[in-house]
Amino acid sequence: MKPAARMELFQGDITSLAVEAIVNAANESLLGGGGVDGAIHRAAGPELLAECRGLGGCQTGEARVTAGYRLSAAHIIHTVGPVYSGSPRVAELLASCYRNSLLLAAEGDFDSIAFPAISCGIYAYPLREASHVAVRATRDFLAQSPTPRKVIFALFSPAAFRAYEEALAQIRS
Repeated sequence: MKPAARMELFQGDITSLAVEAIVNAANESLLGGGGVDGAIHRAAGPELLAECRGLGGCQTGEARVTAGYRLSAAHIIHTVGPVYSGSPRVAELLASCYRNSLLLAAEGDFDSIAFPAISCGIYAYPLREASHVAVRATRDFLAQSPTPRKVIFALFSPAAFRAYEEALAQIRS
């Protein structure tokens, strides 16, 4: 199956998805924050914070995996996106978030994974640019790996959904 056929879009709350892993757009401490990070910590419960305390944080572009606790997802993959500056290095760090998260999913033989729009909130990455980085990095990874079999971009806002829809249409044509 072509990589683009393994990607789909969902508009809504990522914490509601029944997938093997959801990705948390975390901060370097992994101890919770605002936006999707706070929503995931609240939905997963206090056990998540306890496990994250033992991980020692996470650098930008890297990823860590924990249990999903009270979520429908069995696992949470935490990744730290870059703060947007416009430099080419920022795009590479964002692509690393997707690659490293997908690598953990492949190593765990996870069938499905859901990503939020990493760095598009408080980190101010423009949606259109971020969506193209995300979709390309995911396509390139899936071209080399049979797992995960399904990747969902879970987008909270209509604007984010439209940006990812455009990026996905570009790689499918």
